[in-house]
Amino acid sequence: MRVAVIVAAGGRGERLGAAVPKQFLPLGGRTLLARSVAAFRQIPTVREIVVVLPPDLAAEGAALLEPHSGGADLRIVAGGVRRQDSVARGFAAVSPDADIVLVHDAARPLVGRDVIERAIGGAARWGAAIAAVRAHDTVKEAAEDGETPPIARTLARDRIWLAQTPQAFRRHVLAEAIALGERGVEATDEAALAELAGHEVRLVPGDPRNLKITTEVDRRLADALAAAEADGQEGDGEPDEAGKLRRDGPEAREAPPMRIGLGYDSHRFAEGRPLVLGGVRIPAERGLAGHSDGDAICHAVTDAILGAAGLGDIGTLFPDTDPAWKDADSLELLRRAAAQVSAAGYRVASLDIVAIAETPRLAPWREAMRDNLASALGVDRAVVGLKGKTNEKLGAIGRAEGLAVHAVALLVAARAAS
Repeated sequence: MRVAVIVAAGGRGERLGAAVPKQFLPLGGRTLLARSVAAFRQIPTVREIVVVLPPDLAAEGAALLEPHSGGADLRIVAGGVRRQDSVARGFAAVSPDADIVLVHDAARPLVGRDVIERAIGGAARWGAAIAAVRAHDTVKEAAEDGETPPIARTLARDRIWLAQTPQAFRRHVLAEAIALGERGVEATDEAALAELAGHEVRLVPGDPRNLKITTEVDRRLADALAAAEADGQEGDGEPDEAGKLRRDGPEAREAPPMRIGLGYDSHRFAEGRPLVLGGVRIPAERGLAGHSDGDAICHAVTDAILGAAGLGDIGTLFPDTDPAWKDADSLELLRRAAAQVSAAGYRVASLDIVAIAETPRLAPWREAMRDNLASALGVDRAVVGLKGKTNEKLGAIGRAEGLAVHAVALLVAARAAS
């Protein structure tokens, strides 16, 4: 999965009253913009970052950003008059092979890795997702504008969420949202445009520390949070009624610290098919039958992590009745499943795989398979164990009619893994 990020930094932030655009104000020794960009550089699936700057600053944009090497490609474009114009220009600079595109406001410099990964996972699963936090204050709708307006009605706060960024979209969803904006429809964010274009947008838990710096009070709060972060004192989320810190969202609140999942898959050999295992194409006369590429190792691992996270199985997410998955790369399906596991608040802490086959022998390709699996899961190769066994000539597998794979995955809550 290839993820691109548009960092919207094309405004002036005049409400803050600073002498420079607020995205260039310092926060804990770094600018707001630099912090925002750095947050996305730590995400392995983020391959490109497009920074949208005010037109008069775009030419010198590289000098305004921190030096970088490796990781995601960085591009700078000039913004437009409105925020949605700037995002549209940023989207035009995103490479066409990006699967997921995120939009993030540079004025939210304290966005955390967990929030980013939940947004990516949500977009991969549902097409569009935004980070948001629940409203804890009673919400009143005013009958009119003004300093002391009368109350029109009181809203049920249990259904009120406060939108944050990043907002994440499958590429075609954001393309349709932007096209609607270019036809004259105005909205305060891309999620609203996506809704107007007919797409469902899901809410995933954000973080109250992911605040938007609009006023001097916001800036002072961000300074305090940044200082606490530097000292390793930051909490894990919002305080509940008992004053204890928790992550937001019902699934996150109820999630146990670790979960174990079991995956299994078997395929028969078939003529005229490539043999793909663990994302490695192995020279062989026969491959594995299947709707996708038949990669039984990836399938078993996918089921293991989805089962551990309580997200169903590979057949539910990628049904063999859907032509979209015909001959699909199973390693890419695993990446998508891993993004959903991340969105559910978990990371893979350990994975053990046993492939049972008379042929092929896995030894020559074992390390390449471990590398592929680790990359798809966003973990170190040391986390991935892979063993090959024969069936001692017993049964259909012993007769080399097919092979089978067992996988066990240990997931830990994202905060415990960090």
